[in-house]
Amino acid sequence: MTYYFLRRLSQTFIVLLAMSFIIYSLIGLMPGDPIDIMVQSDPNLTAEDAARLKASYGLDQPLIDRYWKWLSSAAKAEFGYSRIYNKPVLEILIPRLSNTLLLMGSSLILALVFAIPMGIWAAVRTRSRIDFIINLIALGGASIPIFWLGLLLIVVFSVWLGVLPASAMYEQNSDTLDRIKHLTLPVLALALATIGQLTRHMRAAMIEVLGEDYIRTARAKGLRNRRIIIHHALPNAMMPVITVITLSFGGLFSGALITETMFSYLGTGKLIFDSIMGNDYNMALVSLLFATILVLFSNFVADLLYARLDPRVRYDRR
Repeated sequence: MTYYFLRRLSQTFIVLLAMSFIIYSLIGLMPGDPIDIMVQSDPNLTAEDAARLKASYGLDQPLIDRYWKWLSSAAKAEFGYSRIYNKPVLEILIPRLSNTLLLMGSSLILALVFAIPMGIWAAVRTRSRIDFIINLIALGGASIPIFWLGLLLIVVFSVWLGVLPASAMYEQNSDTLDRIKHLTLPVLALALATIGQLTRHMRAAMIEVLGEDYIRTARAKGLRNRRIIIHHALPNAMMPVITVITLSFGGLFSGALITETMFSYLGTGKLIFDSIMGNDYNMALVSLLFATILVLFSNFVADLLYARLDPRVRYDRR
């Protein structure tokens, strides 16, 4: 296990290094830079002033030299300042990242609470009326665009009923109940968009596992149906579902951009979008790297869950 952990850690470091160079290159090749924007907004600045400012900030150097300078500073945990917010990057990013993780984690847990029982129920009663209803709900949840779903939730619960606020942001001195009210609609929007996909995968995996020989053997031994499903079928059926959950974690992170924009939620997705549109290079670069770390970490957790659920999976040197 230690060998596997060290190997994955080295792979993660290589991926982060490659992604940092790719993201830095793409951002550096974007048309315009902060100095050009400054010159365009101030008619008193001349071309000589622009050249002097670019030289002072190192923007006149080759791209590889600028990347190496940034990487040397990042190795010392110095990620620079945000041009838009005029603060250190981490002071802006960490609160936004915690907001996004709260939104994503809550929606994913809510989706799993409903998707796993619904998928099992539909698989056990294949081709029945309940199977048809669950499939219809899952297909509808996977097909509805998240922006339309968010607008529908706002219209129903905020405009018509007036029971929930349309904005997801709450005041700093708000109590727990008030925070839950503000987060209900965005969490519900992301969860409904995820339930359909997870339910269909759970149903397909359970149907395949329930047709295996060891399930028929367990039934022949006289085991109860509930014990067969929970202790024998469910751990094996969760293997492909864990892969889907891991992949959907990155999708939740990108899908949170639309949700955060619609519900005025100060999260990482909206921060990345505003940074790219505002040519805030440091903020956009570090935010995208943190998103990469989040996806890599979720894949690592999925590998650990494989070994937990399937005794045949062993992460040793052999």
